[in-house]
Amino acid sequence: MRIMLKSKIHCARVTNLNVDYEGSITIDQKLMKMADILPNEQVQVLNITNGARFTTYAIRAKKAGTIELNGAAARLAVRGDTIIILTYSYVDEDRARGFTPTVIYVDEHNAMMNRK
Repeated sequence: MRIMLKSKIHCARVTNLNVDYEGSITIDQKLMKMADILPNEQVQVLNITNGARFTTYAIRAKKAGTIELNGAAARLAVRGDTIIILTYSYVDEDRARGFTPTVIYVDEHNAMMNRK
C-alpha cells in the first residue's frame, strides 16, 4: 500500500477565522463534494501566503464560498490568505502508479473554475 494524494482544492481563499471554535476547517459543501471530502475527514492545509502547514478535519459550510479556519488553525492564517487543501488515500501497489487525484481549482471567491 502507498499513501497517494486523493484530492486537492487549489488556491482557496480564507474567508473567515474563528479562534473560539474547538478546531477544524469549514469548507464550502459543494467543493467538499467535488473533491470527495467527507465531514470529519482528515485534511492537510498548506498556506501559500505564509508557508504554514497543518492537519485538521473538515466540516461542511452552510454558505457557498466559505473557507473558515477554526480553533488553533485560525492562528495560522489571516483572512484572504491563499491555501491548498489536500486529502490522501491508501492505494494498493498495483493501482498506485496509475492513480489520478481529483484536483479542484477555485477563483478568488472560492467558486470552482476550469483548470488554468
